[in-house]
Amino acid sequence: MTRKNLAGGAAGVVAALLMLTGCGSGDDAEAAVPKTATGTLEHIAGEVGCEPDMQTDADTIRQALCTNKDGDFDGKFVLATFATDRGQAEWLAGAKDYGGYYLVGRKWVAVGEKKTVNGLQGTLGGEMQEGSEHMNPGGSHNNGSHSG
Repeated sequence: MTRKNLAGGAAGVVAALLMLTGCGSGDDAEAAVPKTATGTLEHIAGEVGCEPDMQTDADTIRQALCTNKDGDFDGKFVLATFATDRGQAEWLAGAKDYGGYYLVGRKWVAVGEKKTVNGLQGTLGGEMQEGSEHMNPGGSHNNGSHSG
């Protein structure tokens, strides 16, 4: 299969899922999320009033600690940018095993407490994701029961 065929097939699957779950383009929550931010780590951090404290500055990943005291939330978070989509996907796959809340944009991720990530989404856009249910006590994956 060519990339074009794969992309077309994936788009069809996403559209079908949206129709089944009732998440159409008219959804109020979707309309409230701004267009996803793009740019360098410094640019994305600046969008939310953070002066990044760089922890990793490599060719494949740049990662910084941020504190936001602007807007509707006050919180610390990690902001990471990636050189490639694949690098981001691999990082996310490993990181989610540790729980937490992730705001995911194209080649960037912000990680922090749920209220912080929700607040960031109001400015940066992106998709909210949740880490492992076993490492997120009280997270939406947990319903009070344990199987297995």
